[in-house]
Amino acid sequence: MEDSKDTINRVLVLTNNIGGLHSFRKEVMKAIIDTGYEVYISKPDEDERVKYFEGMGCRIIKTDFSCRGMNPLADLKLMLTYRKLIKQLKPKVVLTYTIKPNVYGGMACRLNKTPQIVNVTGLGDAIENGGWLQKLTVTLYKVGISKAKCVFFQNRSNRDTCIKLGIANETSRKLPGSGVNLAHHTYQVYPADGIIRFLFIARLLKDKGTDEFFEMAKTIKDKYLHTEFQILGWIEGDYQQQLDDLVAKGIVVHLGTTSDVRPYLKDVHCTIMPSYHEGMSNVNLESAANGRPVITTNVPGCKETVDDNISGFLVEARNTQSLINGVERFLALSYEQKKQMGIEGRKKVEREYDRQIVVKEYLKAIANV
Repeated sequence: MEDSKDTINRVLVLTNNIGGLHSFRKEVMKAIIDTGYEVYISKPDEDERVKYFEGMGCRIIKTDFSCRGMNPLADLKLMLTYRKLIKQLKPKVVLTYTIKPNVYGGMACRLNKTPQIVNVTGLGDAIENGGWLQKLTVTLYKVGISKAKCVFFQNRSNRDTCIKLGIANETSRKLPGSGVNLAHHTYQVYPADGIIRFLFIARLLKDKGTDEFFEMAKTIKDKYLHTEFQILGWIEGDYQQQLDDLVAKGIVVHLGTTSDVRPYLKDVHCTIMPSYHEGMSNVNLESAANGRPVITTNVPGCKETVDDNISGFLVEARNTQSLINGVERFLALSYEQKKQMGIEGRKKVEREYDRQIVVKEYLKAIANV
């Protein structure tokens, strides 16, 4: 790292996951570089997609920290590491994503008097569930991002909650999630009628609706033999044994993991996302962009992605019977009705969730610093 007084063209990006940056924000990074800025990316994980950003011209800085849990000493160390990094680079602005970079990067920005642009990708259990952990998290957010130059939210409910809690103010803005690269996620021909395949793309976590998905799959498979339930994602939490049992019984098919969902979306008739909360469900947006109907929960970050009864169905979160009802409603549709739902989903994404909207908002925010 060079120490220079010429900081006008430097942008520092703090993130906890280079994979997420690649999947959802690489177009933003490219646009910032094309505008004439040097981009530095600080991240903790090892991932081959680092090479993509290096090829683009980004400079990568390894910053070790645990993305999960709260350890006061470790978190203090992270904040001091960020402070030192900002002091060395003297960037024009710091872009932060996800809770720890947002909070501890924000504290470092305040200490260095460096402008920060925050992206709140979701509030998570700590704020959603209340209690002492909510109070602690709100306090950290207030210290970390309340003085940021710009705070982006991915849905209106998260923004309203943070304004009410004093974390953000009325100048904060709502983005259409991370948007979708419509040239990458193109409409795919709807699969032929026959076995109706459903796809659940998520980490197997409780708040992704894994329990409800498992119970629904058992019920539907027992009643409708022409169905198939696929799972694409990492196993997290205590689900390995349940998953193995369901696979052995032929109730679900586990496809493993992937960095490209398009080949898997090609062969399914509908995707299911029974999440309890999201910032904005990228899975739903990418499914719709590929022309697939979506069954998802009526919660912030999911409900915005579907026009109910038009591009998919909304069901109640934490409610297995509601999810079963939604799947049965879909199964009752004719082939042409299912296909049309997918077409309507693609139209919705084109209207409302083009990633170029996000790119332009970031360039505008950086220019206004």
